[in-house]
Amino acid sequence: MRYLPLTETDREDMLARIGVDSIDDLFADIPPDKRLVELPDLPRRQGEIEVERLLGRMAARNVPASSLPFFVGAGAYKHHVPASVDHLIQRSEFLTSYTPYQPEIAQGTLQYLFEFQTQVAELTGMEVANASMYDGSTATGEAVLMAHRVTRRKRAVLSGGLHPHYAEVVATLSAMAGDEIERLAPDVRAAEDIIAHIDAGTSCVVVQSPDVFGNLRDLTPIVEACRAKGALLIAVFTEAVSLGLVSPPGAMGADIAVGEGQSIGNGLIYGGPYVGLFAAKSKYVRQMPGRLCGETVDAEGRRGYVLTLSTREQHIRRDKATSNICTNSGLCVLAFTIHMTLLGAAGLRRLARINHANAVKLADALSGVKGAQIVTGQFFNEFTLRLSRPAAEVVEALAKKGVLGGVPASRFMPKAGLDDLLIVASTEVNTDDDRSAFATALEDVL
Repeated sequence: MRYLPLTETDREDMLARIGVDSIDDLFADIPPDKRLVELPDLPRRQGEIEVERLLGRMAARNVPASSLPFFVGAGAYKHHVPASVDHLIQRSEFLTSYTPYQPEIAQGTLQYLFEFQTQVAELTGMEVANASMYDGSTATGEAVLMAHRVTRRKRAVLSGGLHPHYAEVVATLSAMAGDEIERLAPDVRAAEDIIAHIDAGTSCVVVQSPDVFGNLRDLTPIVEACRAKGALLIAVFTEAVSLGLVSPPGAMGADIAVGEGQSIGNGLIYGGPYVGLFAAKSKYVRQMPGRLCGETVDAEGRRGYVLTLSTREQHIRRDKATSNICTNSGLCVLAFTIHMTLLGAAGLRRLARINHANAVKLADALSGVKGAQIVTGQFFNEFTLRLSRPAAEVVEALAKKGVLGGVPASRFMPKAGLDDLLIVASTEVNTDDDRSAFATALEDVL
């Protein structure tokens, strides 16, 4: 009763007042197969020291990414984060600050958000960027909604190379809004004819490069086809480091560029929080979600920063808002900005070259393994293998041999018939010894 003061009668009265029969009815929007049937197998109560011991034993069953040769990617990548990044973001003036509603006392926060926007615009080759989103998947979903507002159409075409998690977020938002999506079949070799699916009712086409299978895509012909039909091209990326080497979305004519910024300044950290990047052509700026920081001068002519554009419902009337995303992952943005500043343009290009070179070395090492075939053509630091055994089984067997060897495509697409495909990534953290261990282990397993 100390922590649960409501009686059964209290709960029944509340349920009756809102017109439902049980607490389970409050979760009707959550698919039944996603709900727990019964409580987790944990003690119902324990003292503090017992809880620490129990959770410590459970945590010890995990294999830290830094303890073994690590080749997992597929949307979240292990990169080196300089110690200075973590040191700086833990300063109290950064760690405790949040939403800069009062610019006169939030100049530091507004300045780094402004610098972040500048970096994202330059990175993507776009004209304007916002002050970040939750992550790459929600940025993609918001981009589709933005395209609907711009074109006044309600149909989106999703490439078969789009990360399935991103596609599922778009599908969820579209279902709630009553919008239409056409989701193409998984495209392992980037051979789909996506242009054939663009018609006069298409709002936008969503294409990822490098895609979920690692393929680099030339977006130029798709952009031209979109323009001919009055649709927008949304370019997606999950590996921000790739933009240090490959043509950015803006250079290929994309209307909106969105993606995940975790690769720069942010560790894997158990899947989040991450940082969504969102950039667009300046003519669409008033339809961008989130907010945008701008530079100005005060009454005495001194440089200052303000929220130039605030389209969230926290700032304006709900019926005028373009988004209900209510955070900008501020600390992750700061980590991104610090790391990018430390790298500079030359450093980012060098980092990207090292990533690509390491992936090429890994491809060379694995292509000599009997029962493994590389199916990705042009790639950056990630590619897909076709194996002679189910990839999920191979990953488990590799883990027992001390190698974290990638992500089975079937984990994302269980019903697509891709059980023999393994998505692997190699970044700057991998050594020649790591790659040799992977090749040897894979040969043993196959």
